Amino acid sequence: MASEILNTSFHQEMMQPVEAKLNIYMKLNSPVTLKFEDIVHKTKPSKREGFFFKKEINSEERLILKGISGIVFPGELLAILGPSGSGKSTLINALGGKLNDSNITKGTITYNGKPLSKSVKQNLGFVAQHDIFYPHLSVNETLVFSALLRLPNSLSKQEKMLKVKEVIDELDLNHCKDTIIGGPLLRGVSGGERKRVSIGQELLTNPSLLLVDEATTGLDSTIARKLVMNLCELAKGGRTVVMTIHQPSSKLFHMFQKILLLSDGNGMYFGKGDYVLDYFSGIGYAPLVAMNPTDFLLDLANGIYSGNSEEDTETTKQELVSAFESNLAYQVKTELQNSMVLFHDDSSKHEIFDHYCTTWWEQFTILLRRGFKEKKHEQFSVHKICHVFALSFSAGLLWWHSKPGHIKDKVGLLFYYTQFCGFIPMVQSLFTFPEDRAMIIKERSSCMYRLSSYFIASNVIDLPVQLFMPTLFITITYWMGGLKANASNFFQTLSVSLLYAMVSQSIGQAISAMLVNNPKLVVTSGSLIMTLLVLTNGYFIQNMPAFLSWIKYLSHSYYYNKLLLGSQFKEDNIYSCGENVTCLVGNYPTIKHIGLDKQGMSVAVLVAMLVGYRIIAYFALMVRMTRN
Repeated sequence: MASEILNTSFHQEMMQPVEAKLNIYMKLNSPVTLKFEDIVHKTKPSKREGFFFKKEINSEERLILKGISGIVFPGELLAILGPSGSGKSTLINALGGKLNDSNITKGTITYNGKPLSKSVKQNLGFVAQHDIFYPHLSVNETLVFSALLRLPNSLSKQEKMLKVKEVIDELDLNHCKDTIIGGPLLRGVSGGERKRVSIGQELLTNPSLLLVDEATTGLDSTIARKLVMNLCELAKGGRTVVMTIHQPSSKLFHMFQKILLLSDGNGMYFGKGDYVLDYFSGIGYAPLVAMNPTDFLLDLANGIYSGNSEEDTETTKQELVSAFESNLAYQVKTELQNSMVLFHDDSSKHEIFDHYCTTWWEQFTILLRRGFKEKKHEQFSVHKICHVFALSFSAGLLWWHSKPGHIKDKVGLLFYYTQFCGFIPMVQSLFTFPEDRAMIIKERSSCMYRLSSYFIASNVIDLPVQLFMPTLFITITYWMGGLKANASNFFQTLSVSLLYAMVSQSIGQAISAMLVNNPKLVVTSGSLIMTLLVLTNGYFIQNMPAFLSWIKYLSHSYYYNKLLLGSQFKEDNIYSCGENVTCLVGNYPTIKHIGLDKQGMSVAVLVAMLVGYRIIAYFALMVRMTRN
């Protein structure tokens, strides 16, 4: 029975000439025939990243894919089925060139007979299992910014906006185009709409090959059906569509033109969806009761058939894998060898895609606009402003109009400046790159922008809030705390405080970039380093051991403290050091230890640190993102 099926309709469909498939696809530029042959993938022992080393946490090597082969023509939708852990996501990531260097992948994957290249990547759309968006942007804004970055300058802005409108119409997103995407704690569009926005971002470049991982996970049956219908329509338009799906309904099952069934990394079926049940019936595995075909296939992939015991599941799996090798594997390999790619290779037309589609300045300005629009809700939130106001007035009341002779109180207030203007900017910058990491990887893999344009735009976006909070804090506490009440001293204090805040931000960025893959370690390391820098600024410890005294020269807090003291005191000023006794300010222990000299050099050192730490942050981020 099985051999008859293989030698009639199934074999005819698999072996029909490519020319017959070309008729309705001539309107689509660069149709893509996707071939994958003997794909084997295994993972190396995994390692957890530390500050100076990587710790091995899994010493076992796992074989995920075990020689998977197949071919998908333009106009076809291939559904990859299988239970959890069968290798579906690994295979589609391999097809999309998304597997990193920490794993080993063998086999051949070609696109129109050629390996993956930059021009092929620009003709490939990949929708990851987990949607990655900026939550405060609307559907329309998300697609517009993607279009501005991904579409070439040969198109005008109006043409790019028209392309966005076409994608919104094509995916039926008009009703929610002005709704924000949302996130875990922010209400936005539904799960199905999020997935369609992900697909829409890829459709902006009109890719001929579309890969969608776990297209319907978390969606109800109605939305899932609508989404799969969208993918079917995209395939009918001439695209090659490959999707992984966990457990589709029976209605969805009948939409699949081709099916690849996986079990523990092995192939159990590859071919037309219409013939899958006939195939398994032909080898003695027919459903005994009426049931969802997908449930039946997943049962087989799990080794469950006709109520067999748990001990028999592995035996059943092996029998089905052996049947595939005997009946289908040869046919698939024959198809791979005999099929010829008859599409004209016009990759030369896409040489522009070997570079970025937009200029550096355009990337910077677009990212700047997007960043301000996304982060304005967070940066100047009422909660954050009220927090700074409360802290400022509390500190102002504690130091309320300190008497001129109470130098200890004034030095204490200036030291408190080193904490507020240092810790808050640094802590906020610690989360910048870890929070954006997934987005950077996603967008950089599509060649949307240079890392340098993102890095500088990110610095500019964070600048307003990093300068606003110290300005607000110092403006309130300066006049309440009884410091020198004249404009020149105030602006001197404020200017060096803002410089110090930016240096603290730079240090946070450097730590964030070096540990971008480990957010928990970022916070611990940042707090430890900042505490050490503040402790060595000369306020707490004045008789530091000689072998550690050099540390203060690495502390930006030391130079800031020197500048703050210089903004308020001169060495020949006097203060009350006892009843009816006055002393020179220059002899006050803290001031004498830190010194009021070399003010200009201190400013120069802080400027050098500002530039140096940001350079370190950029190159550390570049190394980390390259590894990903």
